[in-house]
Amino acid sequence: MYLGVDGGGTKTAFVLVDQHGNILAEHQEPTCYHIQVGVDGAQRVLHQGILSTLRLANKKVEDLTFAFLGLPAFGEDSKVDKIVEQIPAGILPKDIYRCDNDMVNGWAAASGGEDGINIVAGTGSIAYGERQKLGARCGGWGELFSDEGSAYWIGIKCLNRFSKMSDGRLPKGPLYDILKRELGLVNDLDITALVLSEWQGERNRIASLSQLVTTAVEQGDKIAAKIMRDAGCELARIVNSTKQALKFPENESVKVSYSGGVFRSKDIILEPFTAALHQYSPNFEVSAPLYTPVIGAALYACSLSGNKMQSQYLHKLTNK
Repeated sequence: MYLGVDGGGTKTAFVLVDQHGNILAEHQEPTCYHIQVGVDGAQRVLHQGILSTLRLANKKVEDLTFAFLGLPAFGEDSKVDKIVEQIPAGILPKDIYRCDNDMVNGWAAASGGEDGINIVAGTGSIAYGERQKLGARCGGWGELFSDEGSAYWIGIKCLNRFSKMSDGRLPKGPLYDILKRELGLVNDLDITALVLSEWQGERNRIASLSQLVTTAVEQGDKIAAKIMRDAGCELARIVNSTKQALKFPENESVKVSYSGGVFRSKDIILEPFTAALHQYSPNFEVSAPLYTPVIGAALYACSLSGNKMQSQYLHKLTNK
């Protein structure tokens, strides 16, 4: 049996699967992003999530073959990494689990670990890919000065455009009215108190505004549409840099998949993203991942254990 853990900026997903592709248990906890909840908070989430998942399947730790934990911001602070990678050891034997960045889950979910690149655009943004056992990542430097194309990045652009619409630097469009209504603003300047004082600049809340940008695009807002086009271009730039790092020849096809909440807007982000990619090269092949990131984590756990799930069982795990 294999345990997959997919940590994100808003939630942490857990899944337990067996060697025949049966999903034995699924569970969800709040974010384990240690920069946001602290190392102690991450430990509580991971311990509770692992135990709850095993309990749902009527299994014990001793029944587990291997676990892979894809965690946000892992690999970005060598001192903290040493602490975080010890967290599962409070429950699991050290020789049956491995921790890495959650970007690996998205890549493993794309096609079960075949060569290619996956771009994650959730609360943050990052790409990871492999070619002939060479791995490379790009992006994912954090929301303060990076994470281009992410939900947080889109949320910040949304707030900026609202302020410009309010004071006349941009024409008012549906985005302006949507924010006033959804955020319950009486006076436009109340948004400053809301975001800075009440929300305390909280990453997840700002990221959630990306959904309102999508709504505005659907209502014909040209400024909101440009935000999403720019996001698509930024995400494509991240993927192309990953391709270069992996030394893909120019004439070789490159499989690209995507995951994360930003892509729930479907064609609103996929069309500019794909168009921007093809400006770099016509050999990018964009497709939805076969599996969810948490299933990708479980499949990677299987691979790390020295096994490989037989192909006749994989259809049970594919996205519906």
